[in-house]
Amino acid sequence: MFTLPFWKDAAERAIKTAAQATLALFTTNMTGILEVDPVQTFSVAALAAVVSVLTSVVSSKVGDDDSASVVNQ
Repeated sequence: MFTLPFWKDAAERAIKTAAQATLALFTTNMTGILEVDPVQTFSVAALAAVVSVLTSVVSSKVGDDDSASVVNQ
């Protein structure tokens, strides 16, 4: 968990999760891009990213030490 590859992996996962949460807000509300509240969108994306990082930290003792994944490589 205290290696650079782990944190790079965790950051990549968090960014992807935040993007997925943002896309989910756009597609589920069926609204136009100008109708979505940017503060709420950022809040949901940030929460999803934090949960992703916490999941990676919890998973650090299960899989490889240099990976944020639960699966051994």
